[in-house]
Amino acid sequence: MSNEEWISLADVGVSFQRGVLALNRLNLKCSRGEFISIVGPSGCGKSTVLRLIADLQQPTSGTVHRGWEDGGANQVGFVFQQPNLLPWRKVLDNIAMPLELRGESRHSRNAAARRAREIVGLSLDDETKLPRMLSGGMQMRVSVARALVTQPQVMLMDEPFAAVDDLLRTQLNDELMSLWQAQGWTTIFVTHHVHEAVFLSQRVLIMSPSPGRIVDDVKIDLPYPRPAGIRGSTQFAAITHDVLQRLHKSSESKQSVPPVRAGADDS
Repeated sequence: MSNEEWISLADVGVSFQRGVLALNRLNLKCSRGEFISIVGPSGCGKSTVLRLIADLQQPTSGTVHRGWEDGGANQVGFVFQQPNLLPWRKVLDNIAMPLELRGESRHSRNAAARRAREIVGLSLDDETKLPRMLSGGMQMRVSVARALVTQPQVMLMDEPFAAVDDLLRTQLNDELMSLWQAQGWTTIFVTHHVHEAVFLSQRVLIMSPSPGRIVDDVKIDLPYPRPAGIRGSTQFAAITHDVLQRLHKSSESKQSVPPVRAGADDS
């Protein structure tokens, strides 16, 4: 598999019980180190795409290729919409949980958890706190640190900031962009927030209503690093408007819109 096909979904379909078709002929390619966002109407299968990539779900039809499997490694971090922290475990133990499940020693996993905690901007004092003692934003940082602790090559994020207010979302977006640039993950980010998708991404993929497929692939022509002030620029407003218009068009036309083979080499 070439670098241009680090992640590849080809003509993928997913059917659930009673013949409910969630995805239909979905095509997606993602290069190593790329940041892609997926937007689309509720129920179109965005989360299902992430589960397919993470090998948490199998396609009913089509194929899913994961470049990291060629080397025998499966380093995927998954951040969900809710932090899903264990309420009886302290912050450090929540972060270290993936390594504990892998059987690593307490010393080894605590050292890795501390590194991940530092990366997401949590303090030493936060290590001994229980989740109920943290704000929503801090709980989400713990969730991101838990995904980081295994040093993933791929980061899958399923609307991680949906439950926070707009001011905190903006701050977390700024921090996520800095982390992505520093860590170099391949990132696929699901969101309903078009401004968020445009600010973070190199490409925004638009899905059709259910059964979902990629119907548009928008390159975001904004240089990195992207300062917070870029959100107020004319160029940012124009790109966001364009993505919103395409999203509305895809939602109105449903399956009359032809599928797109979404890939880094597509224009």
